[in-house]
Amino acid sequence: MDTNSVKTYSIGELLAMARERAVVVVRGISDEALVAPTPCAEYDVKALVNHLYQVIVQFQRLAAKEASDFGDTPDRVTGNAEWREGLALEADRLVAAWSVPGAEEGTTGGMDMPARLVGSMALLDLTVHVWDLARATGQDHPGADEAVVAELAGAVDTLAPTARKMGVFGEPAAEPEGASRFERLLARTGRDPRRR
Repeated sequence: MDTNSVKTYSIGELLAMARERAVVVVRGISDEALVAPTPCAEYDVKALVNHLYQVIVQFQRLAAKEASDFGDTPDRVTGNAEWREGLALEADRLVAAWSVPGAEEGTTGGMDMPARLVGSMALLDLTVHVWDLARATGQDHPGADEAVVAELAGAVDTLAPTARKMGVFGEPAAEPEGASRFERLLARTGRDPRRR
């Protein structure tokens, strides 16, 4: 066995890693924190949770090469005491959808993008928006697995020019001295990685 070889993870495996960290943060969001601002200026905590919910559901459809609908974002929080467990269940379904053989092959989505890149977009939201939620609600963020960061670094390189034009990413933020790979990734999406 070559000890220098690097394991290539499937999108399903990477999403499973991100899901483990995400569910801890989501379960730690109090009802009182739902009105708190987040690092995403256009979202408070509740709106960001609803956005993340929408992403998780719609990217299940994209894994199956079905049409997605990112139009109106339903409010899955108001009047739903079980929204945290509902999001965890949908995250399980997201992992399962991208773990189906062939899910990351070919193209998918309205823009006919490579399926693995589309899966990486789901991974990016499940990783970075969970950091946003942790920061907004005063929780410690567990960081991200190195394999997740490695996948996302390549995806951000590919997506950044269009994402910045569309206002999805901000301009790159300053990278703090001694920043981790995850903190450098956050900075590249326009976030202050040391925000508290």
